[in-house]
Amino acid sequence: MTLQTPSVTAPPAARSMAETGLTPVMLRDILLKTMFRMNLELVTEIARVICLPVQVTQELVDLARGQRLLEATGTLHATSGNEMGYQLTDLGKARALDALSQSEYFGAMPVPLEVYKKQVKRQSVRNLKLTRAQLTAAMGHLILPDNLLDHLGPAVTSGRSILMYGPPGNGKSSISNGIRDALGDKIYVPRALEYSGQVITVYDPIVHRSAEAAVDDPTSLRRTSNRFDNRYVYCERPTVITGGELSLDMLDLTYNPTARTYQAPLQLKSTGGIFIVDDLGRQAEPPQKLVNRWIVPLEESKDILALQSGEKFTVPFDTLVIFSTNFHPNEIFDGAALRRIFFKIKVEGPNQENFLKIFAMVARKRNMPLDERALLHLMKVKFPTIQNNYANYQPVYLIDQMISVCEFEGMPYQMTPELIDRAWDNMFVRDEKIAR
Repeated sequence: MTLQTPSVTAPPAARSMAETGLTPVMLRDILLKTMFRMNLELVTEIARVICLPVQVTQELVDLARGQRLLEATGTLHATSGNEMGYQLTDLGKARALDALSQSEYFGAMPVPLEVYKKQVKRQSVRNLKLTRAQLTAAMGHLILPDNLLDHLGPAVTSGRSILMYGPPGNGKSSISNGIRDALGDKIYVPRALEYSGQVITVYDPIVHRSAEAAVDDPTSLRRTSNRFDNRYVYCERPTVITGGELSLDMLDLTYNPTARTYQAPLQLKSTGGIFIVDDLGRQAEPPQKLVNRWIVPLEESKDILALQSGEKFTVPFDTLVIFSTNFHPNEIFDGAALRRIFFKIKVEGPNQENFLKIFAMVARKRNMPLDERALLHLMKVKFPTIQNNYANYQPVYLIDQMISVCEFEGMPYQMTPELIDRAWDNMFVRDEKIAR
């Protein structure tokens, strides 16, 4: 499924060293470190690794040669279009080692933060206009209350924060994933950012799904990777999902004292996509404290980060934040915090009709034949003991329990009142005192 929105404008490839936005010293030092660490000689190989066009890489090589940091090997490589090779001079090796002592970062050239901010605006999550049909298609596998999409659709389209709350086991996580699936277009994610001479790595294969890899073919007349700045990776809109493990320090820059580089926090990695905070209230940090950390980003669409030196700077905050909790909002937030969360959507359990639809759908998927006597026993005998509180997780739980019993007993899948009783006993823990 593809959103009916204009394609995202690609960041243009640099045509010169100056257009990279980086200082000549940083460009040169990353070049030397990359050649030193990876033993590269050919300009086309170097260009691929540092993610710059060949002509810009050649300009950079020529600069280093002029400073006597590189020299031509005097050998033409027949397998590479008779391309001349280059190697570090003794002076170049010394400079590479000195640069590595300051920062171990090498490889892809970073994108200046100020340049990236412009790209964020071009591909903002707030530019997406999701229709009812698109959201319904992404959640077609879910049986939802009729009015839920009435509230959810405008919330997603606005690109503003969403709080989903309600009893556990009713699909809040599945709905969050459905929203993620509805974002069908792609964006450009920087491999790394540069701010104040520091490198912050952003692209993360765990978070970002690469949609296309563009590599220069030196024998081709048309260089494919020059369609966009190859310092970016063309990706699906990212989704970061956190749960009870979320802590405040995960929202700050992570400094690697060995490599002397920074790693972007979770919310920066999710730029242009979705940040899902699942099971809010289960974290070590109080929910109020976590939301307080988000107040400025949610209101001003920018976040404040700090370097090891203490210097603070702003980065874009362009993320659809979805909070999901089993607690009532008034139990975990004060009024000021709730005002900052733009949409509050209650996700309740299914009514009896929808529960039976879910039960039948799960049974069909699991190849479990339905039995009228067993269903009547479930609805008339078992559910009244819990005041007919239906939940979306119950059909999966009960049917999988019955399947486990059937497989253990060596009998074909079947549904009986007796099996319903055995499954039901495992769904709840009897309230009793244990002698110790």
